Formats: sequence, C-alpha cells, structure tokens
Amino acid sequence: MKETKSWGKGWAVVAPFVLALLAMTGCNEKSEGTGAAPAEGGGAKPKIVKLAFVTNNASEFWKIAQAGVRKYEQESKVQVDVKMPSNGTTEEQNQILENLSSQGYDAIAVSAIAPADQVPVLNKVAEKSKLITFDSDAPASSRLLYIGTNNHEAGKALGAHIVKLLPDGGKMAVFVGTLSADNAKQRLQGIQDAIAGKNIEIVDKREDNTDRAKARSNVEDIINAHPDLKLVAGLWSYNGPAIAAAIEALGKKGKVLAAVFDEEEETLTAIENGTISATVVQKPFQFGYLASKWAHELSVKPDTAKAQIPANKSIDTGIDVIEKTNVATFKQQLAEMKK
Repeated sequence: MKETKSWGKGWAVVAPFVLALLAMTGCNEKSEGTGAAPAEGGGAKPKIVKLAFVTNNASEFWKIAQAGVRKYEQESKVQVDVKMPSNGTTEEQNQILENLSSQGYDAIAVSAIAPADQVPVLNKVAEKSKLITFDSDAPASSRLLYIGTNNHEAGKALGAHIVKLLPDGGKMAVFVGTLSADNAKQRLQGIQDAIAGKNIEIVDKREDNTDRAKARSNVEDIINAHPDLKLVAGLWSYNGPAIAAAIEALGKKGKVLAAVFDEEEETLTAIENGTISATVVQKPFQFGYLASKWAHELSVKPDTAKAQIPANKSIDTGIDVIEKTNVATFKQQLAEMKK
C-alpha cells in the first residue's frame, strides 16, 4: 500500500458516499430536537430518532471519533448518544447494546470487541434497530454496513515499514488488547503477510484485555525475556503509549524499535523523540461522522439509504503512515480536527 502523507487525502476515498448522503439529507437540515424524522401525514408530530455510537473501550482514540459524531450532530440537528465501555469487555459492551435495543433506539453503530462471539447479541439488536459496524467489523452478523479501515491492508502497511526497519531480519513481538477482535486479527495477518520471507520472526503475541498497566508490563516482560528482540508492534491505540513507556523505562530506546497503530498523543510524542519509528493512523473522525450519518439516514429514509450501500457492504476510510518527517504536520491537522 502506498504511504500517504496527509490526513486530508483519506476523504477522497469516501467522498462519493458522503456526497450521495449529503444529497439525501438536504431536507433534514430543518429538523429539530434529537433527530426529527419527516412526518408521514400533514399535522402529525415528527418521530424523535434515537441513535447510538458504541466504541470498544474508552481510550483517547475515541475522542477523535466523538468529534466526528459531534460535527454531524451540529450539521443535521440530531443527537447521537456515544457509549464507551469503561472496562473494554465483551460482557460490558453486550449489556450496553442490549440496553439500547430495549430502549427503542432506531440505529446503533458499534465497534465489536469479539465479533464471532457476539453474533447472537448483534443479530438480536439488528431485529429491532438498524445495525452498522465501524472500526471492528462483524461480517457474520446481520449488520447492514461496515465503516472503517481495511485492517488487513493497514497491517500490510505497518508490516512493510517493519521490513524497512529490519532489513537484515530479526525477532519481534506483537501486543494488543485481544486477538479475538477482527481488527486485531486482520492487522496481525497483514503484518505476517508483509514480513513473510524477510527473515523476521514473531516470537510472542501478548493480550492485555485493555488493561493499561498490563499493556506496559507485557512489553517489559517480553523485552526482558528476549535480549535479542529487535522490534515491538502495538495493534491498538493505547499500545503505542504503553510500548513507549516500557522502552524508555528499560533504557532500550534505539535498541528495541517500535511500530504501532493510531494517534494517541503519547504515541506522536514518542515518534518526535525517536522512541517509536512509525504509526499507521486510521480516520476515527470519519468513523464518527460517517457512522452517525448512515445511522441517521437508515432510520429516516431506510429504502433510499439501503440503495446507497456499496455492494460489498463496506466503506474503507483509508490510512496514513506517520513518521518523524510528517508528525508535526499531522499533529497540526489533528488539532484543527478536534476544534
């Protein structure tokens, strides 16, 4: 995958879908309250549309997505309730989904923590609400659409950078919240495909179940257990800061390289100071904006919106690769986006 150097280029990927949806939403700009759907009859009160955006944990990464949700709210005069599982567990997310469904939400967007295990819950939700996924897909469920990164391609992009960092090969380790999530599995597979035949060996893979302290201790444990370890990779957003903290605490900066995902502030700082070599960033702002828009349209104009869903039921929001050469520019763009 070709590395792009500007956040803004990602919009080109989704522009056709955004334009199509903008055309559909032109008459909704005068809606009031929390998402008023057009009335069927002349004098009937418009229905209040209930929409929700459910993340897979409460990391800083999701604040960027929340900014995208808020932008759509401002543009369309709707309310989208953002729910972030504080513990990042499947059980907690399932309870949130079940509660929303029982409360009559018209559409729910979710980043599935354990897609294969959650199919029964997701399908039950889909019976009552328009269900879409973002970030982590659940293709075996009855969801209508996935919005987010092609995680296999994103993994290949990070893997290609790892090959550049280890031209002579070497040992590496991978860290993530849980490998049961589709995005984690696909990113890892992409890395493995990119490093195949390059004399690079993944000697360990560690899960932390979104426990930040464990995320750091996992890295420290593996670095200490493998004195010849050349590189560590983090697949979820908070793994970057955990990796940077572990490397610096162990005095391994420059000795153990790091390549990660996402744009948490500590990750970008670690790229600036050389602790982390690169991060593959997604488009969380677009996750929030587009998921809110599609959830709204599927609720108020289901037939029209469904006709606009791509044949593969997926919208790829794209990625960027951030290194020391472009991190300052990226940080400026990110600050503007959060305003």
